[in-house]
Amino acid sequence: MIAVDSSVLVDLLGDSPRTDAAAGAVRDGLHKGPVVFCDVVLAEVCTALAKGSDVLQFLEDAGLMYAATDAKAALRAGEMQRRYRQRGGRRERTIPDFLVGAHALLQCNALITFDASFFRDYFKGLKVIVPKT
Repeated sequence: MIAVDSSVLVDLLGDSPRTDAAAGAVRDGLHKGPVVFCDVVLAEVCTALAKGSDVLQFLEDAGLMYAATDAKAALRAGEMQRRYRQRGGRRERTIPDFLVGAHALLQCNALITFDASFFRDYFKGLKVIVPKT
């Protein structure tokens, strides 16, 4: 199972120079198995683009599935954000970023994202797939 980050879905659903790259990465992921989005990703995509019911229907029609964040992933997200703050991190990274990473690490096998450096730094062992632009 492969998780997908909101940055990829926003580009996939919107009018972006990275739309083709996002579509290609999601398509490749679907060939390998289920591609899922967590609750945080769904909320972020809905905020960025349109009505929630329209976004959810489009994602499901595209073959993506919703997978809620487990409690253990939420706890890991909090631990990683605390580490981020201890390392001098500012408000640019908020809990949603850490929830997406923890969900992908603990509940999936990989994450499709355009934000590879952050996820590789805080979620060691997470396979990160960067869409080719």
